Amino acid sequence: MKLLFDQNLSHRLVTLLDAEFSGSQHVRGVGMATAPDPAVWAYAANEGLAIVSKDSDFQQRAVLRGHPPKVVWVRLGNCSTNDVADLLRLRHADLLAFEADPVASFLALS
Repeated sequence: MKLLFDQNLSHRLVTLLDAEFSGSQHVRGVGMATAPDPAVWAYAANEGLAIVSKDSDFQQRAVLRGHPPKVVWVRLGNCSTNDVADLLRLRHADLLAFEADPVASFLALS
């Protein structure tokens, strides 16, 4: 599963999670640090990436539009980058099942 980390998450997650989610990207790394949500959505869909965000905007978009792309909504509140990485590692199997589910559009993790 390849992830696209939204601007509200650290770009360091790409490196921290390379073993589990190889090929993942951060919006900053692809020149979309200030891009509007529709542009990020289109990029993720075209590149086969699931958007990972702490922002409810993408979750709402997933409910309205379906997928692709799929959306992972991180619901940890104020936390460290390592906390987010630990959560995604801990829920790795759930994320793979989510990716394989032909119906699911978003997954909330906390």
